[in-house]
Amino acid sequence: MNSKLWFLAKMSLNKKIKTKWFLIANLIFLIIIVGLVNIDSIIKAFGGDFDEATEIIVIDNANVYDRFNFNYENNSKFLSDYDNVNISLYDKEYDDGVKEVEDDDKVLIVIDRDNDNYLTAKVVSNEEISTITNSLINTSLNNVRSEIVLEEYNITDEMFNNINTPVNVENVILDKNNFEHGMMVSSVMQILTLPTFMLIMFLVQMIGAEVNEEKTTKSMEIIISNVSPKTHFMSKVISSNAFVIIQGLLLILFVVLGIGVRYFISGGNLLGEETGEVMTLVNSLSLDGIEKTLGVMIPILLVITILTFVAYSLLAGILASMTTNLEDFQQLQTPIVIISLIGYYLSTMAGMFKGSIFIRIASYIPFISSMLSPTLYVLGEITIFDLIGSVLLLIGTIYILIKYGLRIYKVGILNYSGNGLWKKMFMAMRGK
Repeated sequence: MNSKLWFLAKMSLNKKIKTKWFLIANLIFLIIIVGLVNIDSIIKAFGGDFDEATEIIVIDNANVYDRFNFNYENNSKFLSDYDNVNISLYDKEYDDGVKEVEDDDKVLIVIDRDNDNYLTAKVVSNEEISTITNSLINTSLNNVRSEIVLEEYNITDEMFNNINTPVNVENVILDKNNFEHGMMVSSVMQILTLPTFMLIMFLVQMIGAEVNEEKTTKSMEIIISNVSPKTHFMSKVISSNAFVIIQGLLLILFVVLGIGVRYFISGGNLLGEETGEVMTLVNSLSLDGIEKTLGVMIPILLVITILTFVAYSLLAGILASMTTNLEDFQQLQTPIVIISLIGYYLSTMAGMFKGSIFIRIASYIPFISSMLSPTLYVLGEITIFDLIGSVLLLIGTIYILIKYGLRIYKVGILNYSGNGLWKKMFMAMRGK
């Protein structure tokens, strides 16, 4: 029996892996994942016109060009990735400047004195300039105006700084599981659980397609005449789970390769410049102590994920045996998709259910616990004992699916008619 089981499992696994579509799909995954990990470098490499410096010419009728240029450089030094401009003083007439704007796509700034508001300015361009560049121009002009006002009223820089010194406010957060922190953790866990959700969907569809293919081609009768339904059932479960685990490991490998490429491109600095986009994002993730929590949780997460794959594969195999074609199975798998989506979205919104008994109970539900329980554990909503309880319930669910699902599988696998099928299923579950 064992030799037949492993033979069928190996044959089914080879049928999934040794195909052109598997190679092509993973090649696409590799390109996409490596590209996403290095998206900032790709944007810079293929920036085209976006990397071309904007030429700004300034007609200075107020004798403030040096101040304006100095303020602009200071304000833009942290935004060099988004604002690439060259500023120069223009000594010709306004009409000549407008002509250069029209012919060479430059930006013209005309700065004049104003008796009421000290300074006025006009910005001329062919098209609307970027929001960041426009903000920097306005901020720099306002800074110059402030300097002029300070000088006119004999206000020193020290006096101005004292006037504008902000109040030192200390934020003391008593509730460590606050809403913002919870939503941030949920967002991070959403990224981690998304591959699990995708692999579950892939697993369910794959088992249904394979079982229905064998029933449609009548090859099921030949196979069942040589092996027991139990052996056939378990071979499908083993091969399908082996496939999704291999696919999951490949996705992890692709991420590692992407990080390696990033390491090579950045010269060893994975996060980029200290003022770069990636570093800014990392600094915004105030996940105090999450690394310690993940260290404890990851082994349990791996166990509960594999058990969830097994549970879904058992359920998908049972449902597939009850259908006569792939279209019927696609309709029957709708509840599975809904259950998985509930788990995924509850995981995403877990930070909103702080202290909720409902969300804690939901973390025990077998088919959604693999996506929900880890997030709640990181948030501190459940304990390690709750995680272990989820694992034990999942094991119990697998036992029930094997014990009663196999009875249904034996009846449904050679059934090619939907007439009275549900009655036969319930009778099979009762051992009749």
